[in-house]
Amino acid sequence: MRHRVVLACLAWVLLLVPSLAHAQRQPINCQASGQNLYVRDVMTELYYWYTSVPTLDPLKFNSPEEYLEAARYRPLDHSFSYITSREASDAFFSDSQFVGLGLNTTFGAGQMRILQVFEGSPAAEAGLARGHRILEINGQTVEDLNARGQLDDAFGPSQAGVEVDVVFETRDGQTKRARMTKRAVTIPTVSYTRVVEIDGRRVGYVFFRNFVRPSFAALDEAFATLKEAKVSELVLDLRYNGGGLVDVAVHLASLIAGPVTNGQVLAKYVHNDRYRGWDEDIRFESTDKGLGLSRLFVVTTRNSASASELLVNALRPYLPVVVVGDRTYGKPVGQYTIPFCDKIIAPVSFSIRNVANQGDYFDGIAPDCAAGDDITRDLGDPAEASLAEALHFVATGACTPKEPVAQPLRADEDTWRPTGWHSLINAW
Repeated sequence: MRHRVVLACLAWVLLLVPSLAHAQRQPINCQASGQNLYVRDVMTELYYWYTSVPTLDPLKFNSPEEYLEAARYRPLDHSFSYITSREASDAFFSDSQFVGLGLNTTFGAGQMRILQVFEGSPAAEAGLARGHRILEINGQTVEDLNARGQLDDAFGPSQAGVEVDVVFETRDGQTKRARMTKRAVTIPTVSYTRVVEIDGRRVGYVFFRNFVRPSFAALDEAFATLKEAKVSELVLDLRYNGGGLVDVAVHLASLIAGPVTNGQVLAKYVHNDRYRGWDEDIRFESTDKGLGLSRLFVVTTRNSASASELLVNALRPYLPVVVVGDRTYGKPVGQYTIPFCDKIIAPVSFSIRNVANQGDYFDGIAPDCAAGDDITRDLGDPAEASLAEALHFVATGACTPKEPVAQPLRADEDTWRPTGWHSLINAW
């Protein structure tokens, strides 16, 4: 029996916790050798691309993480499969928590910019905010860290008590210093809900951050507010949503579409040839809480992954979905979370397709209306570039004509972005 599906990727993970033979037994020991052999067995049986796993001696690797990096099918699985601690996985999926500073960043054109800061986090207490530029981390410039390929580890380990010193520049050009200490941080699953009036129409806006257990209640509350306000349009902002649990994606899709999709096929799982018996359809919920929208606007970036992409792909056969922003991450596959020792491994285990058998968007889902992530403005500001573009389409029925004009400061064209487990959390 499979207990849990998660769509993550930088982004989403489609994750299921199966009663596999692998999940029933444990490694012969929890030393590196035993863990490496266990991961080898998982990758050569359940892994979606198991036939492409190279013949490697697991005992020659220092850790299961190192073995996984060598064994993954790199033409497509450049970062999807991962290993992390059970503690970190449970905290994220059960409580929307992680140990860190509480900020999300992007890197491009030699600059690291802050995209979002979580309320009540060390970063918020230190005065960091969206649009600020990080200049130095622990005495090293961001440029030097990037040149040495060390941005992934620049903020140090995800352990409570780790101190991080940063030098940053505010949006008005002031240079400041801050010292932060890592601790448990809660990511608000629904960060913003508001209603905007456009030409007499009520447009709902929901900024949704991750597909985890607390999302059920948060989404129900947000959609109840929108239903009471009698919105006729919805802009769903998934720009930093790396994914999470599939059942949350099903719940959200059902709230959006309403009765028209009750009981209909939302998506299909397709496994490798050893697990074809596990192929199955997942269906929309039957709910009276849905908005019953005739179309949907979704804001995306290259950090919108997994369950975020599943939502777009699954809804398109049933209603028009207008994607605004940038191309998505590109993760049309899912994972099972398999516990071993004090860790879990989440290997890509199946592909996922919609009712029209459409999937394989490894290059991401392209936007219908291109727009920047305008970090000179706060999230939810109707004048912010991506939200403004969605509202323009609501009002006119078309994208903004593109002309060669000066662009606002944007967080696009990234030369670096988080991978693996970090792409799911999508925060430091």
